[in-house]
Amino acid sequence: MKLSLRSLLTWQGTTGRGQYVLVGIFGFALKHNLDRFIATFAFNRPWSIFNYWVPPDDLVRWSTLSVADRNFLLTMLGVSLPFIWVGVLLTMKRLRDAQLPGILVAFFFFPFLNLIFFLLLAVLPSRPARTTVREPGSARKFLDAIIPRDGPGSAAGAVITSVLFALAATGLGVFVFIEYGWGIFVGLPFVTGLLAALLFGYHRPRRYGECFAVASLAVTFLGLILLALAMEGVICLFMAAPIFYPVAWLGAFVGWAIQARPTQRDAPSVLVLLILAMPLLMGAESRGARTAPRYRVETSIEIAAPPEEVWRHIVTFQELPEPTDWLFRVGIAYPMRARIQGTGVGAVRYCEFSTGAFIEPIEVWKEPRLLRFSVRQNPAPMKEWSPYREIHAPHLEGFFVSDQGEFRLERLPDGGTRVTGTTWYRHNMWPAGYWRLFSDPILHRIHWRVLTHIKRSAEA
Repeated sequence: MKLSLRSLLTWQGTTGRGQYVLVGIFGFALKHNLDRFIATFAFNRPWSIFNYWVPPDDLVRWSTLSVADRNFLLTMLGVSLPFIWVGVLLTMKRLRDAQLPGILVAFFFFPFLNLIFFLLLAVLPSRPARTTVREPGSARKFLDAIIPRDGPGSAAGAVITSVLFALAATGLGVFVFIEYGWGIFVGLPFVTGLLAALLFGYHRPRRYGECFAVASLAVTFLGLILLALAMEGVICLFMAAPIFYPVAWLGAFVGWAIQARPTQRDAPSVLVLLILAMPLLMGAESRGARTAPRYRVETSIEIAAPPEEVWRHIVTFQELPEPTDWLFRVGIAYPMRARIQGTGVGAVRYCEFSTGAFIEPIEVWKEPRLLRFSVRQNPAPMKEWSPYREIHAPHLEGFFVSDQGEFRLERLPDGGTRVTGTTWYRHNMWPAGYWRLFSDPILHRIHWRVLTHIKRSAEA
């Protein structure tokens, strides 16, 4: 099909990979410059290429946005609609040209994964009705040698190859780019599942259930090897599992769709693409200027004692009993005691946890109503379960940061006190909204442990 305005605006026909890449590059350049012009001159906001990379975690909560933020987002969305229309239309025709199911167009809207998906569509060749035969190249000969033809053997070869690739990508992301982001938690499982399914069906098409199982095995073995190499602990692997497995299954679906066609095998070209693309995507993510969204967790309790009495037990409190909460017993850091040096603004509070002490300079001292402090030093958020005596996973240092806290006391009509403990914190891991599903409940449990101890002490 010739490239023309009419061909861009119709759902019929197909689009080859050359046309797809050409229109994609031109459209992206046009949209980026248009967005940058609007953001800079109409809203006085910075705009860079990394704004397309992942969704802004601090702008997805519509109810908390200012009027200016809402107007900005609505304007940018309105400008994007024609580009979205053309992009979806061309992607559908590119899928049709490659004989892939049209439902894969949904990946157009998946953050981060859409970049890998676009690269795949730029590499996969057009599929004529008849099968074409090519002379095997070096990559194909390599895969012919390592992927057996029988079912169990091809499954084992697919799992081993995809896990080795995932291990190398993990080491690159964690130890070179020092980044726990979309590349590690979304891109990596997707690519692992895709490669496992694609290589499993390298010699002959496999059913989706089989591809699904092989992708699950690959992710499971990846976790076990990370545990054996002391790169991760049991707790973090369990936390990552709810995002890792579903994303890997999405990758397995794409891999199954590619290998299910009775035509020439595409595994070599896809493998080379991903070997080159994943480091580039991770490196670009690490270079993107991002500010971690600031979250707030608030917990309240009512105490049958006046604020003057409660205040004494907030500023400093004695040894807490050993925790009975299973969350703390499996390794999550928990508070043990608190002490303070000095009084008033400028004093320093030390809240000692099972993994170390929070150093908290006092910023507001309104006795007996409000104690607010910043956090100068954060200890590790947990002690990992591991076969080894101690492991030092990089994400335990500086990726979860509490930067402010406060205790607010309110006198009740019956003479008692309502105490509200608040923590403001940031995640330097993405997608931040996912990790918040764990951190918010954990912080509530930490608050509750401290507040119930203060209640017992004040009422005694």
